[in-house]
Amino acid sequence: MPHFFVDTAAVRGSGVVLTGENAHHAAYALRLAVGDAITVSDQHTVYDCVLTHFGDGEVTAEIREAHPADAEPPYRAVLFQALPKGDKLDTVIQKAVECGVAAIIPFESSRCIMRAKPETEERKTQRRARIAEEAAKQSRRGLIPEVMPTVTDYAAVLRQAAACDLALFCYEGEGTRSLRTVLEGFVPPAGRVPTVAIVIGSEGGFSPEEADAASDAGLCLCGLGRRILRTETASGFVLSCLAYRFEL
Repeated sequence: MPHFFVDTAAVRGSGVVLTGENAHHAAYALRLAVGDAITVSDQHTVYDCVLTHFGDGEVTAEIREAHPADAEPPYRAVLFQALPKGDKLDTVIQKAVECGVAAIIPFESSRCIMRAKPETEERKTQRRARIAEEAAKQSRRGLIPEVMPTVTDYAAVLRQAAACDLALFCYEGEGTRSLRTVLEGFVPPAGRVPTVAIVIGSEGGFSPEEADAASDAGLCLCGLGRRILRTETASGFVLSCLAYRFEL
């Protein structure tokens, strides 16, 4: 069933109005018709709807049922992903959104080959946001995960990650704890949604100095098993482990 995201203002009484790209996508890309069922989310509530009218630049749907978004995990996972080569970040974003991430923050580390360029960063961030939105539609998420501009200050990355209730620094070097041990020992705070930071390196991983800095900042150095994962695989692996531990 097609899934759309709208602003709260698009929900009008017992109906929803799709405009702009949403209306064009429904009418011309999906070739939907009156009577077809869709779901619509305003990032707070999900509406089960039936299309009732196709007008000039807008599509109207009647709300049949409204319910809280139930596709979100019981935690807020923030992925800090060191810039990988080529277009691998596109894949990381897509799969992380499917696996339940709430926000994605690309960053530069010492072993990154790719570097953020001020003249193209805004355009790239907008493109990545569109990838996240499309993945959220496909997986019928209740919200669109936010994709932030690339952070070039490694110390700032560590500060942001350390502010989460659980901060996982994925590292293949010495001095790590197993991800299973860390997750089994984590007790979520009572009365609110816990935040979990996941810090993933680029193709070359992290230097020992970066790992030491992460440990000093309060992050938990954790290993992901006996096999070395590609950078574009690691985030999905960790997010799947989180889902198994706290959601499934």
